Amino acid sequence: MLWNVDLTLVDVAIITREAYADAFRQVTGRPLVKLAPAMGRPDSEIIFETLAINGIVTGDEHLPRFIDALAGAFATRRKRLAKDGRVMPGAKDALKAVARLDGVVQSVLTGTIKSNAIHKLQAFGLEKFVDFEVGGYGEEVYPKASLLQVAQGRVKQMYGFRCDGSNTVLIGDSARDVQAGRISGAAMIAVASGRSTSAELREAGADIVLRDLSNASEVVAAVARLTSPVDRKAG
Repeated sequence: MLWNVDLTLVDVAIITREAYADAFRQVTGRPLVKLAPAMGRPDSEIIFETLAINGIVTGDEHLPRFIDALAGAFATRRKRLAKDGRVMPGAKDALKAVARLDGVVQSVLTGTIKSNAIHKLQAFGLEKFVDFEVGGYGEEVYPKASLLQVAQGRVKQMYGFRCDGSNTVLIGDSARDVQAGRISGAAMIAVASGRSTSAELREAGADIVLRDLSNASEVVAAVARLTSPVDRKAG
């Protein structure tokens, strides 16, 4: 079970923008004028576009320097996350309910870099339901569909069972999340809690579209409907 983070589980957009502005100044010595829109994309992609639209000619060193600066800038603001951000409706109860399902491993598939994803969930007490070691993150330069397959491989390595389209579910809020699920063969539950409408999520190919996560029983029923029991001897 893979969860998107931003606008699916939490909303910390104010802190994220501040951290980006801080990191941009550290890396370029200039103030950030325009931040590239997220739209379900990984931090690595947002960083490159942000540098480009602000007139920075990029080299090989820019991405790792920016990622390090972004991690540091976000960490210094982590105590403000709960105050200036919010947990999405029903997110904690949904995570808790899915965790009770037999054989479920929960992690994240997110455009956010790993350290920041951990801070975001810790701020709202959501980290206890997630194994961060088998997730996929924004510093890993893969298309999101490929990153999902990387996460499946990590589950196989750590837990010893094979993940495929019959037992992998992605929950996200953007059309890009849905497209990643479709390309990778994973089942897709979309929540209309972000910037994509229910109609856009259905058109993108979501198997199930929910208004939000506020009905935990509805989330659990959707997961059960889209998966078959894991064969831990397979693979």
